[in-house]
Amino acid sequence: MPRVLVIEDEPNLRLLLDRLLGGAGIDVVECETGRAGLSIALAEDFDLIILDLTLPDVAGEHVLHVLMSSKPSSRVLVLSSVTEVGRRVAVLEDGAVDFVAKPFSNAELLTRIRIRMSEERDPDRTGTTRSVTASGVQLDLSRQAMIAGGKRIGLSQREFVLLTYLLDRRGEVCSRQEILNGVWDRAIDPGTNVVDVYVRRLRAKLGENSIETIRNVGYRLVA
Repeated sequence: MPRVLVIEDEPNLRLLLDRLLGGAGIDVVECETGRAGLSIALAEDFDLIILDLTLPDVAGEHVLHVLMSSKPSSRVLVLSSVTEVGRRVAVLEDGAVDFVAKPFSNAELLTRIRIRMSEERDPDRTGTTRSVTASGVQLDLSRQAMIAGGKRIGLSQREFVLLTYLLDRRGEVCSRQEILNGVWDRAIDPGTNVVDVYVRRLRAKLGENSIETIRNVGYRLVA
């Protein structure tokens, strides 16, 4: 079972993450201070570490710096309400594999977590990740683009989340309602055609036969 360490001081958010990740079959270990989280992160192995930057004892940046210096193979996803672009860029340059802003979409966060736990590692930089490949499609995670047929193709944020959702369930039939719940993660009119619109956009970029329509049900990414 995948293991994730959550270093977060807000009890309600820790509870939310525990339920969200636990429901996805991920074992969660929680810490509410930076020093305790750093101690556990150095002593044990985790598939991913979710780190807040605003902690009661030490700054999250300090935790990240010490962790990456002592255990550079660690994968750290920063989850924070910090708005300063400089701080966001700094943690990515210091080794974090992703930054997700609070408040966040549950579906998007879970998708990013799954990607970060399954992506390929860059053999030239220990602990640095670049892409995930499946069904003949390579997702460039750092640039939010995909590579198909040898060509790099840009994706909007919603196209990126939708494609990763379909990749995660590649070969399976996904109903429109499942896609709405998994990608948009909010109350939305079930009669909307937003899923069809975004599937058409992905087909235009991937190829017309890349996503199969299952009449009266939904869609399936062709494996």
